Amino acid sequence: MKKLVFLSVAMVAMMMLSCGGNSHQAEREEDTVDVNDLIRDHTLYGLCGGIPSASVLKVITDSGDTLTLNVTRAQRDHKMLGSIKVGDRLAVMTNKNQTEATEVININLLLGDWVMPDPLDGSDEIGIRIKEGGVAESIEMTNITYRTWRIFNGQLEITSIREGGGQSEETNFFEILKLSHDTLVYKTIGKPQDEEETLEYTRWKEKPVPDLHGLKLEEHQDEYMKL
Repeated sequence: MKKLVFLSVAMVAMMMLSCGGNSHQAEREEDTVDVNDLIRDHTLYGLCGGIPSASVLKVITDSGDTLTLNVTRAQRDHKMLGSIKVGDRLAVMTNKNQTEATEVININLLLGDWVMPDPLDGSDEIGIRIKEGGVAESIEMTNITYRTWRIFNGQLEITSIREGGGQSEETNFFEILKLSHDTLVYKTIGKPQDEEETLEYTRWKEKPVPDLHGLKLEEHQDEYMKL
């Protein structure tokens, strides 16, 4: 009889320890952070499928899902980057439930040639060409060669090669502050304070040909007289 009682107590104790162990294990698993999650791009990409109201946006993702997102928070935080119309390609950051947009970037507006006066003398325009397929190119720049771009977790990531840096690529991250049909403004992220900079671009426009009111410039044989 005593042996039976002892065995019963032992079994109960083992069950309690087992349950307790599973509980602690579950707590550890719940508290564990996936390291890969820290380097995963959580940006959603897709097309604007509709704008039911001023605070609601429908996005048809690249995976075929249709999300109805409240954009009030993005509007409040000035993270609606670029005016949007149906059919525009978007990069969107959302909450975990994918019911609220925290940032919306109009990729269609981001593409193109962006220039600003050369900081050295202001006589020429320099800048960046943002192309489809993640290709980036430099515009009239000799010290920096842009290579690629992408949106990564709502940030603009650009790779480039600097003059004198060999062939090793440099990757920089930027926060987009403003995006419109004719303006692109972004600032560096993750740099020492003395290396932070804000770049303000305007969309490149072909310079109009001057109106000479019917006059024609004469051609001269003397190369010093040619205009």
